[in-house]
Amino acid sequence: MTADNLDDYIVRHIDPEGDYLHRLWRDTQLRLSYGQMASGHVQGRLLKMLTRMVKPRLTVELGTFSGYSALCIAEGLEEGAVLHTFEIYDEQEDFTRPWIEGSNFRDKIRFHIGDALRLIPEMGLKDIDLAFIDADKRHYVDFYEMLLPRMRTGGFILADNTLWYGHVTEEHPRESDLQTLGIKRFNDLVAADERVEKVIVPVRDGLTVIRKR
Repeated sequence: MTADNLDDYIVRHIDPEGDYLHRLWRDTQLRLSYGQMASGHVQGRLLKMLTRMVKPRLTVELGTFSGYSALCIAEGLEEGAVLHTFEIYDEQEDFTRPWIEGSNFRDKIRFHIGDALRLIPEMGLKDIDLAFIDADKRHYVDFYEMLLPRMRTGGFILADNTLWYGHVTEEHPRESDLQTLGIKRFNDLVAADERVEKVIVPVRDGLTVIRKR
């Protein structure tokens, strides 16, 4: 069985993507560079399921991109819960904001343009129940160290792309490959961090699930 056949099998045996998300996915691929960065059907359903399981009141996302993952997380939120999602590139706003505001979950989402490393401390966000990191891989360690003290005990951090196309297994990445180096530093830090429990789920490009002790 090929990887494509296996992916097709998985898609046929999980909850459907939904028309709105499917249209967002297609528009992302057509209009944005690096459209593959959007979470997509399988990971999107996983994000919704994990959100349902955690039952967060306060969630943050670092790296909104087209808004696909934000909508999946928001779909899993209970009434009264809120997601703050942060996108550093202001040129992304014209694409993403209409999709968020046109969704059924717009009242649960606060969309911020700017550097989350600065904005989250300025906003005084704390006792975060769930965080999803899917932003600049060079700064994963910075994101983690900023978020962890602001997480409630028992809160979860989800970090995307932690297998990074297999490059994490390279013993000596090029010095210019800052993305791979950033992910490897992050993975090594989390693996040795006794403040948290952690597991890497090999879905898509790797999703690390981290629980604050």
